[in-house]
This record gives sequence, structure tokens and C-alpha cells, in this order.
Amino acid sequence: MYPGTFDPVTSGHVDLVERALRMFDRVVVAVAASGAKQPMFTQEERVELFRMAIPRLKGVKVVPFSSLTVQFARDQKAVAIMRGLRAVSDFDYEFQLAWMNRKLDEEIETVFLCPNEDYFYVNSTLVKEIARLGGDIREFVPANVRKALAKKLKSA
Repeated sequence: MYPGTFDPVTSGHVDLVERALRMFDRVVVAVAASGAKQPMFTQEERVELFRMAIPRLKGVKVVPFSSLTVQFARDQKAVAIMRGLRAVSDFDYEFQLAWMNRKLDEEIETVFLCPNEDYFYVNSTLVKEIARLGGDIREFVPANVRKALAKKLKSA
């Protein structure tokens, strides 16, 4: 299972799903409710944006969730929770999260994957800021996300 907020999905997220499919028969992309974050897109929009970004990938299911991550992983019969690591700065938080998840359910492993080097610096927050300021985000997000961001920013 690959949990995240995905606000919005980036090319790095898609790359990690493709990498996970090399190791697992199926991948559940679990799109989290906002929690403490205030996302630009609703949870339903984020689910649909992710689905539209990966139409050719077989074995991937994109679903919303609002429960504890390990509980949702259990509900999905996931054997692992996948997390992306872009830089050393991600590691501390992700390591703590992995240990807490293991404490909550030692049967579910955490798997860390690194994206293609073309995407290691890409994150949703930066993409939104670049789009807000009129920058070109074509190489950072799928085409459907670029259009959705333009529409969202135009209506804001």
C-alpha cells in the first residue's frame, strides 16, 4: 500500500508506483483525508487525479481513506506500506513513522523506495508554488494534474 496526501500527484509519485509494481502484484494507492493539512484539492479530486495519471498501469487500485494507516493496510490485506525517500531530510520522519507503524502492527513491513533521479527534488508543495507563480510544471506532473492545477488556480 502506498499512502499519502498526493496534493497533487506528481510524476515522482507515479514513478514510485511503477517501481512498486516490479516488486508486488498489486499496489493500493491510499489517498489520505486531509488531517492537519489543508489540501488544495478535495480527497475525491485527489483520488481521481491519481487514477487519471496512471490509466495504463495494471494492478493498481486508488482509494480514499481516513483511518489509521496500519488499520487501512490491514483492511486492504497489504503486506507492506511503501514510502518514498527523496533525500536524507525525508529519512528521519519516515524512519520514525516506520517504527511507529511496526509497533502498531509488526506483521506489516515498511518498504522505502527512491524515485528516479529526475524526480528526487519534486514535491507537491513546490509544484503548487511554481504553478501559483506561473511557472512551467510540465516535467513535474502528469498532464491531467497540470490542467487541474490551472483550473483550480484560475477559480481561486
